[in-house]
Amino acid sequence: MFTGIVTDMGRILELEQRGDLRARIGTGYDVDGIDIGASIACEGVCLTVVALGREPQNWFDVEISAETVGATNVGAWTVGQTLNLERALKVGDELGGHIVSGHIDGVAEVVGMQDEGDSTRFTFRAPDAFAKFIAPKGSIALNGTSLTVNAVDGRDFGVNIIPHTKSVTTWGATKVGDAINLEVDTMARYVARLREYD
Repeated sequence: MFTGIVTDMGRILELEQRGDLRARIGTGYDVDGIDIGASIACEGVCLTVVALGREPQNWFDVEISAETVGATNVGAWTVGQTLNLERALKVGDELGGHIVSGHIDGVAEVVGMQDEGDSTRFTFRAPDAFAKFIAPKGSIALNGTSLTVNAVDGRDFGVNIIPHTKSVTTWGATKVGDAINLEVDTMARYVARLREYD
């Protein structure tokens, strides 16, 4: 489990297609504190660490199945690209965002960006199947970042991203047309499921 509070911006050092896609990600994390088998959310995707190293910088490797590549924006990853990273929650950690599983529901598209004061209003288009789970003032995880939905209009929804968030995540480099990993709020999913049985 994660909180959607990004704690590092990693960089893709290598991508290799084996049986699965293998990615080497440079990180500011102390690799001495990461175990093989640990979960790290990379752009919101919960991935398992399969190797670690310190040269030429701290890095970890993950293997990504074809199913995950097909259901996320991982297929568009490139060497040199920056990724939002978050280590898995430990008991006693502060829950600053909302509960995030790292299991991506689908890919949204950035369809608009407009500055509002110092913040930027991003407008996204959600996949049809998940639009019903997105509500104004609700939580959503986008590329691993816990955000609050401001407005919803059919499949389109907006969030405001403040300057601090843009500076410590990949949002500062996002542009219209980008594919964004979307994870809907778990509570919204359960409420919708329960309503099916009313």
